[in-house]
Amino acid sequence: MKTLTGITLAGALAASLFAPFAANAQDIELTYLTHWSPETVALLEKAAGAYSSQHPGVTVSVRAVPFGDLLTTIRSGGAPTIASIYDLWLPELVRDGLVAQAPEAVAKDVQANWSEGIAAAAGVKGTIYGIPNEINVYALNYNKALFKEAGIEKPPATWAEFKDAAAKLTKKNGDQVTQQGFGFINSWAAGVVHPFASLLASNGGNLIEDGKPKLDSQAAKETFELYDTFVKDGYSVPAMGTADANTTGPFLDNFVSGKTGMIIMANWWESALKAGMGDKFADIGTAPIPVGPSGDKAHSISYSWMTVVNASASDAERTAAWDFLAWLNGQGSGEKGASAMADILQSMGILPSRTSDIAAYKDALGRPFLEGYVASLADARAFPVVLGGQEFSEEIQQTLEQLEYGKLSAADAQKNVQENATSILERAAQ
Repeated sequence: MKTLTGITLAGALAASLFAPFAANAQDIELTYLTHWSPETVALLEKAAGAYSSQHPGVTVSVRAVPFGDLLTTIRSGGAPTIASIYDLWLPELVRDGLVAQAPEAVAKDVQANWSEGIAAAAGVKGTIYGIPNEINVYALNYNKALFKEAGIEKPPATWAEFKDAAAKLTKKNGDQVTQQGFGFINSWAAGVVHPFASLLASNGGNLIEDGKPKLDSQAAKETFELYDTFVKDGYSVPAMGTADANTTGPFLDNFVSGKTGMIIMANWWESALKAGMGDKFADIGTAPIPVGPSGDKAHSISYSWMTVVNASASDAERTAAWDFLAWLNGQGSGEKGASAMADILQSMGILPSRTSDIAAYKDALGRPFLEGYVASLADARAFPVVLGGQEFSEEIQQTLEQLEYGKLSAADAQKNVQENATSILERAAQ
């Protein structure tokens, strides 16, 4: 048997946390679950290989599943040692005893090297359970070539300008829309709900206040009516917006091919746009979310991802897993003083969240597509992370899709979702 030697947590953490393990451990194989594409998985495997070369006796195997299967796989009997999770899932995974509390040294590292809001999202009731890696925000993406053709000089800053631009960008052949002014996403919970939440925030509203749904507000009423107007006036066609968590399908295809003038989307899909558009990617502009009639300034919804460790793993596996994650997300494990995780995230156009990574990638984060997202971080509002959050999000998704397909009026959509969301959160809190 090989002996695990040379375990070193990023910075000064190793001596207190891993010395006992290093002296006694045997070969350990860690499994890492993600939903990333094959190209990105290859980068993670390369980083894992670099770690293993420095830490004989530890190997890391990476498995990828579609986003829609990620949570169920984590909950299954064959759950991995390490998993990448959406922050919305953390409260329930902690409640169900599926994720391990971070060691004290790791928790202190997270609290010291991530912003307060991002560090808080990696914890429940003040206890840290994961290491943050990415943060995503939303912005208005628009096709500058289509804007020029339609005589629109600048991206819309208000909802009135938003509606006007959508009308000018919409083209029809008889009753058939051949180019939609704005594209909604459907068939994917986060993809549906986050743009809605960003428009709501830019109209002065919130999804949840004091732990209770706030979808019965005037700001929410106006946001539901905005959706209703876009569909009824033909500015947005639901059939053109079907997508999954990788934005494959008509939603991506129609924007890439110039059949959609504007969308609201997160920064992480830069790589998909580049791959689909080639040289025409230069036509894509990024702007703040338009401000609604009840809003005071542009706001975006933000959310984060983190890596967690399986509570059912052995003591030796958990110790090795935390060490690997601390190295992967630690300053200097990647290029130019960044973490190896930041290098991977930047390959996808994702914003890193560790303070030192943001500094290391300062120039890259200033490129035209991303600079609008980076600028929006200061006024971003975190998507509420609460017990029942996933079911809450899915309820809003289903309601919005019924509204888009003409099965609910704006008034009924608002009434139904407020009642159902209240029931979901009350039940989850019991």
